Amino acid sequence: MKKAERQLAEGILFTDFYQLTMAQLYFRQGIHQKVAQFDHYFRSYPDYGAHQAGYCINAGLEWLLDWMQEARFHDAEIDYLRSLKSPGGGQVFAEDFLEWLRTVDFIADLEIRAIPEGRVVHPNVPITVVQGPLAVAQLLETALLNHLNFQTLIATRAARLHGVGHGQPMLEFGLRRAQDGAGNAGARAALIGGAVFTSNVGISAVLGYPPKGTHAHSLVQVFMALGEGELEAFRAYAEMYPDDCLLLVDTINTLESGVPNAIRVFEELRAKGYKPSGIRLDSGDLAYLGIQAARMLDQAGFPEVRIVLSNQLDEHVIWQIITQIQQEASRYGVDPDKLIHRLTFGVGTRLITSEGASALDGVYKLVAVCNEEKWVPAIKISETPEKTLNPGHKLAWRLYDQREKATADLLSLDSEDPRTVENLLLRHPMDNARYRLLRSKDLSGIEPLQVDVVKKGKVVYDLPGIDEIRQVRQADVDRLDAGVKRLMNPHTYHVSLTEGLWDLKQDLIRKAREG
Repeated sequence: MKKAERQLAEGILFTDFYQLTMAQLYFRQGIHQKVAQFDHYFRSYPDYGAHQAGYCINAGLEWLLDWMQEARFHDAEIDYLRSLKSPGGGQVFAEDFLEWLRTVDFIADLEIRAIPEGRVVHPNVPITVVQGPLAVAQLLETALLNHLNFQTLIATRAARLHGVGHGQPMLEFGLRRAQDGAGNAGARAALIGGAVFTSNVGISAVLGYPPKGTHAHSLVQVFMALGEGELEAFRAYAEMYPDDCLLLVDTINTLESGVPNAIRVFEELRAKGYKPSGIRLDSGDLAYLGIQAARMLDQAGFPEVRIVLSNQLDEHVIWQIITQIQQEASRYGVDPDKLIHRLTFGVGTRLITSEGASALDGVYKLVAVCNEEKWVPAIKISETPEKTLNPGHKLAWRLYDQREKATADLLSLDSEDPRTVENLLLRHPMDNARYRLLRSKDLSGIEPLQVDVVKKGKVVYDLPGIDEIRQVRQADVDRLDAGVKRLMNPHTYHVSLTEGLWDLKQDLIRKAREG
């Protein structure tokens, strides 16, 4: 794809056709400037089949804002839209509408509130709230969902992997298996979710992290084909990178060739005053091989050398590896805790593609329209109760119990402040018979979740760096109950409505059904 073609594909035409056709209808009806509000949220956590998420990690906001600041309708975009014909041969988009499109400026036209990146988020809680002219807000939908849903999906998977791996270092290796450009967005999200580094050189340069990686089997294969063997391959690598020597040891035979040859090279490095970095295991029974490699390294006087495990890792595989080490390492004279704390996990395909749950069920729904200077809440009713949205202007709050653990997220009308209420009635979003009563004395705090991001034509939110986002993520995850973080069948985290929002929702449902 040529540069001009890439700009056309990834710019403001990075949208679905129906966004443009709806925008033209609004324009022709003269309602395109009516102020509207859309809420972006997801309906359910990722379900990977054998295991399920009980929380998500928000990500992608900075890249969405970057796109919004650059996206414009220039001559190339207008010319393309002008060329589109209806079945009858006429222009799909009229000239006056095309001229109006030239005025669209997402940052100048819209106001956005959002939950910051790195925060734990839950179903049906508005993550991003967009307010502005109806047609402009409508045009933002596809790009917003594309930027936010995917990074949230990958950051969530990375956080789960980080948690099940006892917090040991995790490297993101997925670029070769990612879906085209998703490798960059996925690597960024993985860094937010818990990966310490990525092998993706380009995104490492952009984000200010050194890329990490070892070498491939092909390096050893080349030396073998040339008659020099694995040991000489390791020696050549060590000579080139003496202060960061991490060797892939499973090209021939891990325990009979790879690890012994690595130890021999490490001894030569140590004699020259260098400290070896580690070995990588990429096939076989990783737990057993890790135990045996640790035993051999310890006996050779290299207890500090890290052991990197890779090869189709996911939550279940890492859990199995750690469990097996805890059960079997002592039999071979290896301290299981020390071994676990010298592990690094190289994760690739199953993280970057979110294998088992390939998309986040994120949606962008109209919740209110301003008509004659009066806000009118909007409702969408579904035969599936979970898809009936929560209408109107809302605020999102997080409630903490006396242990300072997050106990519920609460949606209120924007005129309500739960911090001023002595006894809080928390309504289930769909079931009238289910509710909770919380007294203020039972809570350690109530925190508003959304912040102003775009206001009066400017980005007003100071975008944090990845390290700061990671700290936010870890603090939020630490404040979750253990049951919510459980690998399988996690406890349900409560998302509730105030009595005022519940009454508004039920009133709109009743009126809609009465016609």
